[in-house]
Amino acid sequence: MKPSAVARLFTLLMVGTLGLGAAPAAAVDGSDQVLVLGRISDDPNRHQEQLRPLLDYVVARMADLGIREGRVLMAPDTAQMVSYLRRGRVDWVTETAATGLLLAERSGARVLVATERNGVSMYRSVIFTRRDSGIGSLADLRGRSIAFQNLNSTSAYFAPAAALLQAGLPLEILLSPDDLPRPAAVGYLFARSEHNIATWVHKRLVDAGAVSEIDWDALQRLPHGFRDELTPIHRSGAYPRALELVRGGFGRERRERLRAVLLAAADDPTAREPLLRFFGTGRFLPIDAPMQASLAQLAREVQQVRAALE
Repeated sequence: MKPSAVARLFTLLMVGTLGLGAAPAAAVDGSDQVLVLGRISDDPNRHQEQLRPLLDYVVARMADLGIREGRVLMAPDTAQMVSYLRRGRVDWVTETAATGLLLAERSGARVLVATERNGVSMYRSVIFTRRDSGIGSLADLRGRSIAFQNLNSTSAYFAPAAALLQAGLPLEILLSPDDLPRPAAVGYLFARSEHNIATWVHKRLVDAGAVSEIDWDALQRLPHGFRDELTPIHRSGAYPRALELVRGGFGRERRERLRAVLLAAADDPTAREPLLRFFGTGRFLPIDAPMQASLAQLAREVQQVRAALE
């Protein structure tokens, strides 16, 4: 994300528009009766089951606007989802905050609402290490290694990587846990899951790990012999747990109806099960001023990480 794009995103966040770039073309098949919900996924079958109930709930409440059917379309990565959004193949996307901002910047998608999952609407990133490692601050990670989750994670990649860069620590990707960074840098690897990150730190395969504070709290419920040997050394600012976006060419009337249906769902008893299936969603929230500020900060951090590492 170029600095000018970050400034533009910040301005749009402040006025509540949350749209970037030119609007994509209309759906290639010309159909306006299908609402397509998309997600970046490496497990399409499982996510199909999680997405479908809420999609059906929403479709039933948009019938008077000509919506007759709902479909789910998965993408393996951000680039493919950007293509879907630009081509009008996907109307609505559910994603983490950092990935949502990337989709908005690259495709012209608009942030619609924030998503509360498992009772959490805002959360932080935690960088941790072994208690006996001698590492007490980010500066102590120079010449050491850290495990992130994957390239799409807000709390286990973008936020912690930005914190290290802001501390003046260059980042270098490592070939394996046996590889070493330059003495002045911090080496990083992707462990794919929170459990792997914690295990790698505990077994001294890497010196530090980064997870969300939700996953950090979950680690505290593990047996004492495991959890007591790990300690946090950094916590980030707070970011929205997840975001719902719509493609830039999605009609205004339908966009506002979708927003209204999502915001009202928590007060509808018939939506309870679809919401829970939708990644443990409790409710959807309007983008208020604190969320706008946190998203603007995250946009700057995403830009910094991409400029340094991609």
